Amino acid sequence: MKILKKLAALVIIGTIGASLVACGSSKESAKTDSKEVGNKNIVIGVCPGPYGDMVKEALAPALKAKGYTVSTKEFSDYIQPDKALDNKEIDANLFQHTEYLKKFSSDNNLKISPVIVVPTLSMGVFSNTIKSLDQLKDGAKIAIPNDASNLARALKLLKENGIIKLKENIDETKATEKDVAENPKNIKFTPIEGAQLARSIDSVDLAVVPGNFAFASKLDYSKAVAVEKLAENYKNVVAVRTEDLDKDLGKDLKEAVQSKEFKDAIENGKFKEFSKPDWWK
Repeated sequence: MKILKKLAALVIIGTIGASLVACGSSKESAKTDSKEVGNKNIVIGVCPGPYGDMVKEALAPALKAKGYTVSTKEFSDYIQPDKALDNKEIDANLFQHTEYLKKFSSDNNLKISPVIVVPTLSMGVFSNTIKSLDQLKDGAKIAIPNDASNLARALKLLKENGIIKLKENIDETKATEKDVAENPKNIKFTPIEGAQLARSIDSVDLAVVPGNFAFASKLDYSKAVAVEKLAENYKNVVAVRTEDLDKDLGKDLKEAVQSKEFKDAIENGKFKEFSKPDWWK
């Protein structure tokens, strides 16, 4: 009888212990799951220039109101930010315009998509030797971006300023040097990686520099010999993986950019002269 009572007590103790362990495991599991679900620490990829500042000074505060903690990762070229996004090394990026995103993602089979257009600094034409395009000499050297979409953009800018003529009936967003129909001053084009264009100014007569790299190099737009009239498809966008576009991340990023807090940071800061997206008004 005594043996049976002891066995019964052991069973009860074992049951209680097992329940406590199970309860503890359940609580720990719930805690872990809650942490995973509520994790809003995100990394946004940028390139040298104003958009890293835009993330830190305008976008991150707007996202903080939604519970996000934002950090940035800077890339030195236009190639890695999209690949890093597709590989899930970062959660979003802000450095490129729509045309570049479409072209690069298609060429590299990347599943990334634009979320929303942001205020963007135009491409500028800079020189240390001339102050007006009228002073451009025959055989002058002009440095231009070597990536497809910005190359087309630079050629269009030079065409609009009477330096060259492009072939008729072409898609100017895809123009290359082969599409130059007339080059009356026998301009010699030097394609250069975007980040190096500002440094090339001393070795060429003109350099056509995308806004972010011009900003990073502290080029003075008041001294630019020409400035691009920025089309909507050449304004920069926040991008995410396509799978996140309609999820909370994509929706929250869009709402943050459209928020009063973001707009106020743009209008009252270093970005006030940037070209505004069509939705801004």
